[in-house]
Parts: sequence; structure tokens; C-alpha cells
Amino acid sequence: MKKDIRSFTIQQLQEEMQRIGEKPFRSRQIYEWLHVKLADAFDEMTNLSKSLREKLEAEYEICPAKLVERQISKLDGTNKFLFELQDGNMVESVLMKYKHGNSVCISSQAGCRMGCRFCASTLGGLIRNLTPGEMLGQIYQVQKISGERVSNVVVMGTGEPLDNYDNMVQFIHMLSDENGLHISQRNITLSTCGIVPNMKRLAKEHFQITLALSLHGATQEKRSALMPIANKYGLDEVMEACEEYFRETGRRMSFEYSLVHGVNDMPEDERELIQLLKGKNCHLNLIPVNPIKERDFVRPSRESAVNFKNKLEKSGINVTIRREMGSDIDGACGQLRRRYAKDKV
Repeated sequence: MKKDIRSFTIQQLQEEMQRIGEKPFRSRQIYEWLHVKLADAFDEMTNLSKSLREKLEAEYEICPAKLVERQISKLDGTNKFLFELQDGNMVESVLMKYKHGNSVCISSQAGCRMGCRFCASTLGGLIRNLTPGEMLGQIYQVQKISGERVSNVVVMGTGEPLDNYDNMVQFIHMLSDENGLHISQRNITLSTCGIVPNMKRLAKEHFQITLALSLHGATQEKRSALMPIANKYGLDEVMEACEEYFRETGRRMSFEYSLVHGVNDMPEDERELIQLLKGKNCHLNLIPVNPIKERDFVRPSRESAVNFKNKLEKSGINVTIRREMGSDIDGACGQLRRRYAKDKV
């Protein structure tokens, strides 16, 4: 079985070159082709000898993400991409264009097993984890297709990033590596539904990324009703893990809160959120829930969402309502899904 060469760090690639009898400097040449020039085939690596390219072809594969479909929002220019992976599984990625730069939301798994009730990504269950190379490949293809540089990466697509911990850590190292795209860790955001042991492991990595907790309820009861993972890790221990992340990294936590009309946007929810977050160095992102056909959740009116935000703000909480991007192409938060199964390819 061939090895996924795009998933190797530059140090690992150097070890591979030594193993196959090549000089160590070849690793830098190959790494540049893969992660700067974004090559999808060994034949593109024109400064390598034909014999070396043949040797690479025999032992390794690049595993490019193949574009199947591209949709462009008529509302805001957001792009959604459906990519086919080497084994026929599909993932979706979203390119969002802002004045401050381009942001790409990528998937970390094919499917998801977390079961959050308002999210389409979890409906088909988990198929498998993505490799670091497959996660990087989504970004590289978006850059190649759009012709534009990506400056921010958000791991909020299909999958739970901390359920794919080792691959995720390697991906962050490689994405921020000066020998590759060299995207600042401060421009990387990772979302988690709250896998406490891995949140604590991540804190010890001392990355400078933003960790965003999917909160969605300010009490254990509310959170458990929306997120099955809350039955395993209680709100108290999740919040303690958030405090530990801040202590270890100095990076303030971000909290994601999907506003569901009549479920978690009531006056008591405002009071509970204030009690939970007041005085903490954090940011709260309110996300009016996006509709999916399998659920009957209703989003609050714009006026209701603004009133909710204003009451929290008056209590000293740093809070914003997320700008909705790509909702007309099912590219908004919670709308990405495993629409195409492997056996349909």
C-alpha cells in the first residue's frame, strides 16, 4: 500500500528520503512542490530526476481532493466545494470572502458521530477520519480553483476535529509551518463540541490557535437536549477545560451558540448565559440556527436575535451575531452534510 506523502512533515519526509537512499535535501524540494507549489502529481516536480519521480510514484501517493461540484452563492459570493477523496468518500469545504481576507472552512472527517440535533453533518454517522494531507488538500484545491490566497482556516466543516486528534495536531503544525503555506496559528480556528480529555491535551500543545466550543446551552439540561456528547462530559468539566486552555495558551475562548427559537433563546437562557460567562475572557458567537429538512428547529427573527445579543452585551459579555454566509447553497453553519455516499460514486 502506498504512503500518503502529503501527510508527512518535512522532518518525516527527510527520514523517508534517507530510507529510500536519497539525499536529505530532496525532502525540501519535494515538500515545496507539495505545500507551496501545490503539486498534485509527481510528474509536475520538474527539478527532480526522472528516476526519483519513478521511485516516488512507486512508493507514495499524493491523494488529491478531486473537485466534483462547485456552487457560488448569489447572496454573498461564498463558494462551496464538494471534493472526492482517493477512496471515493466525499467532503465539503467552503470559501468565504471578507474584506480582511479569504477564509476557508474545511472538514476533518468523512461524516461525524457526535449527533448534535441541529447539524446536518452528523446525519449519516462517521465513516472515517481524514489524514493531515486530506485536510491540507482541501485548502490547496480551494486556492488553485479560486486563484486566491487563503489567509484564515476554520475547522468547522463536517466532523469533530478533536475526535481526530493526532491527525489534527499534525495538520496544524504543517499548515503553520514556514516551509508550507505558513498560515499564522492565530488565523486558525478549531471548533469542538467538548471532548474534554482532548481539549486538555490540546492546551498542552501550546498552539496559538482559537479554540471554539460549541456551547448551545447554558445549563447541563439544555446542552444535553441538543448535544449527546454533553451526557458524557458535563458542562462543569467542559468549562473547566476551557479555563485550562486559556491558562495554558493565553488565548481567549470562543463560544458558539446556535439560537433555536423557543428552545434556547428565552429570557431564562439570557440569565443563564450571563451567569455562566460573565467575567470570563471570552467571545460569544450567536448563530441563528440554519434550517435542515430533517429537523423542525426554527430560527429566531432578526429582531429577537439582536435583543438577545443586546441583553448579554449590557452585562459585559463580548458577543456578536455571526454573519451568515452561503445559506442559499447550504454552505452555512450546520448545513454541510454527507450528501453523497461512497457506494453512489
